[in-house]
Amino acid sequence: MFKEVKRACEVLREGGVILYPTDTIWGLGCDATNLEAVKKVYDIKQRADSKAMLVLVDSPVKVDFYVEDVPDIAWDLIELADKPLTIIYDKARNIAPGLVGPDGSLGIRVTNEEFSRQLCFRFRKAIVSTSANRSGEISPGNFSEIEEYIKSQVDYIVNYRQEETTQPKPSGIIKLGKGGEIKIIRE
Repeated sequence: MFKEVKRACEVLREGGVILYPTDTIWGLGCDATNLEAVKKVYDIKQRADSKAMLVLVDSPVKVDFYVEDVPDIAWDLIELADKPLTIIYDKARNIAPGLVGPDGSLGIRVTNEEFSRQLCFRFRKAIVSTSANRSGEISPGNFSEIEEYIKSQVDYIVNYRQEETTQPKPSGIIKLGKGGEIKIIRE
């Protein structure tokens, strides 16, 4: 696994796009601070850049770097989550503008899955995580379901967990608003 993490980091540092396993489904990923790399992901997905994408980090501590003011409730939600949880925060910062929603928000998930956690840790920046499919198509549940078109468009395909056939569930999504307001987007 370490060799795959190292190679994926090299590609990310060069502004490339990777296809990699996450704590939910296989994802397209790039350096979340590199606008050109983010544009490549939008192009591969054939997706309007007005539809924001989330990012992965390896530790709750890193959320503070990408969000101006993290509501206190966020720390409890992260700590108590028993499945992958994406939290949408207001006032994103230090991130490629193409990832920020029209309202200035950003979706961040702290990953606990071994590969993606190591990748985020070694890369030392947030990594884009979006489903490995064209916009409007069904998200592939595992590597074998990823369309050849997607595979042909990325700069590197991680050779780890490709043989798994389980159908993981997408993450829960919660939007945190002003004053600690919580809106459940997806359970």
